[in-house]
Amino acid sequence: MTETFDIGFLLYPELTQLDMTGPAQVLARMPDAKLHFVWKTRDPIHDDCGLTFMPTATFEDCPQLDMICVPGGYGTAAVMHDDVALEWLRKQAEGAQFITSVCTGSLILAAAGLMTGYKAGCHWAWRDLLSGFGAIPVAERVVEDRNRISGGGVTAGIDFGFRIVEKLHGRDIAEMIQLALEYDPAPLGGGTPETARKPILEMTRAAMTARGFDLRRTEISSLASTR
Repeated sequence: MTETFDIGFLLYPELTQLDMTGPAQVLARMPDAKLHFVWKTRDPIHDDCGLTFMPTATFEDCPQLDMICVPGGYGTAAVMHDDVALEWLRKQAEGAQFITSVCTGSLILAAAGLMTGYKAGCHWAWRDLLSGFGAIPVAERVVEDRNRISGGGVTAGIDFGFRIVEKLHGRDIAEMIQLALEYDPAPLGGGTPETARKPILEMTRAAMTARGFDLRRTEISSLASTR
């Protein structure tokens, strides 16, 4: 019997669903993959845009994972304060083959002490905060350092998923899944601070501030100073 490759996504209130569903859609098609969506309880989880998700496992009954994946979202800071969630990540990391994240999920791993001395990706607006937790921020779409693999902001989780598939099963399988999903993006351009038009960058920063960006950054920075 073929063994499964168990992948666990950490669910939590106010996660950004695409950080999780993007790579999950790719990885679900990977040979022998079994996905688990894990939180403290099996109660519904509400994401940061109103969608509801049902955990399939709890911290207590989740099997040992081959791969941990932590998505980001507006609830990142709360999880960084959550000793129960952080301890579960530490315990799972002891036996996991890969410890991974998307977007600000790398900050959660860093708060758990799992990114110390490792290069890590993150959303551009939060990336610099990684250094306060001992990680090494890198401005790339997917960052790989030994068994730590982290995607940049939100949509980078899809590219991250293909990186995992290619690493485990080769380029042909990764390209087959890419074709099946018709993943052939044609972006407008300007998807990073370096390539965005200045007025768009300013408008984006203002919109993020209106959603509490500055307060969340301050909270995370304060947490780093207490480590």
